[in-house]
Amino acid sequence: QGCDASILLDDTATLTGEKNAGPNRNSARGFQVIDTIKTRVDAACNATVSCADILALAARDGVVLLGGQTWTVPLGRRDARTASQSAANSQIPGPSSSLATLVNMFSNKGLSARDMTVLSGAHTIGQARCTTFRQRIYNDTNINAAFATTRRRNCPSTGGDGNLAPIDSTPARFDNSYYRDLVARRGLFHSDQELFNGGSQDAAVTGYSNNGASFLRDFAAAMVRLGNLSPLTGRNGEVRRNCRRIN
Repeated sequence: QGCDASILLDDTATLTGEKNAGPNRNSARGFQVIDTIKTRVDAACNATVSCADILALAARDGVVLLGGQTWTVPLGRRDARTASQSAANSQIPGPSSSLATLVNMFSNKGLSARDMTVLSGAHTIGQARCTTFRQRIYNDTNINAAFATTRRRNCPSTGGDGNLAPIDSTPARFDNSYYRDLVARRGLFHSDQELFNGGSQDAAVTGYSNNGASFLRDFAAAMVRLGNLSPLTGRNGEVRRNCRRIN
């Protein structure tokens, strides 16, 4: 529903949060880091900075610490008092999504196909569970054979769902390796390789694979647009005292 920190809300007797939605369960993590930041920020200026703003700032700072480009984060968001597991299940694209699905889901949020392609570059960081890419390495044909063989070693056709693999070739560095991997048919997710598979985003992927600076610049601009999706401001929402539950 926008940049409102609903992802941070834990399940309660009266609220079903989004942490256990399909795209987030066993995937979104690190929530304790946000708790620590919130505690320290509130010690300095109590009940002033929202969890939603902390999330937006932490996303930017994480990118910078891993070698990416900084950007100015617009502030003043307030925190949601609700969450929607059903919306998370239906509106977040999955790892088997087609290019058409990806373009459509981002378009529904007012983001362009180019925004989708550059924001997908966030997959330059981190690891993925075997269950999210098994279909790709065993069934897809637009995949580098040696890459598929390597990934199969730690992701059997059955079992090992939680075994991890790096999403790109430099999983702890925020750079354009993700796009170079796509050009080499080494995308880990089916949805990733859809960006470079004879479709509308091939030129953008090629451009970013050849020009890391343009990727970093465009990513920063797209993150501002993403962070501006339906923020709660003014008297809407609240500034949570605890990011995991409503006041």
